[in-house]
Amino acid sequence: MAIKTPKRSYTISCSSSFRDAISALAAAREVNVADLARSILLVIPETVIQGVPDPGGPPPEDREETVLKSGPSAGKPWRRKPRLQVRLSAGYDVTTVRRALNLALRLDQGALTVTLEKITTAPEAPEPSEPPKPPETPELSKPPGLSEPPESLWPSPALREEVDRLQSIVSILLFNPLEAGVATLADARHVMGFAPSDRPDRATVRGRFRMLATIHHPDGHYGSHQRMSQLNAAMDLLSRS
Repeated sequence: MAIKTPKRSYTISCSSSFRDAISALAAAREVNVADLARSILLVIPETVIQGVPDPGGPPPEDREETVLKSGPSAGKPWRRKPRLQVRLSAGYDVTTVRRALNLALRLDQGALTVTLEKITTAPEAPEPSEPPKPPETPELSKPPGLSEPPESLWPSPALREEVDRLQSIVSILLFNPLEAGVATLADARHVMGFAPSDRPDRATVRGRFRMLATIHHPDGHYGSHQRMSQLNAAMDLLSRS
């Protein structure tokens, strides 16, 4: 069931030139003056309407002549302020209605333009879900009395081999430069990543040196003058041993 909005009659005091222009616009659009005002009030935001200049009422010398239709003076001429009579929903003030009519007139004259923009809202971001928990793997801690985990605790021989390879690479790359420099063969083996008991031949030493030099050369991304200097010293000692 449609809800009826109460309406009231508004008397809009204005100059005769404004009255005539609005009446002519309504006639050209084949609507009444109330339709012009209603179209603006319903479509254009009130903040925009309030920014339109108010034509105001007529000057003192601007009067229209009409004939009284009732009362003791019926039939007599009467000079009054020019006006527009419109019937709209209740709740507007006369100034706002007059501004709305002025906006309609300016739009028709091309003095103002209105741009309608579609308001888009960004879609709400989905709530972050908890990342899946990785599958649990057996802990490869060393049991008491054993130097390394027993074979039965490794998931597969391939994993054991990969872990050994990575441990070897890490131990080679992360040597700490010696504060006193490379003075002994033990120092040289430490810098080159060999175990103290290793006795590498010259080909193995050269291969290890080339690999480490590509990493620690000062021109490289991870280069270090100190490490490169100690690598050179270690290479010299091991080559002469």
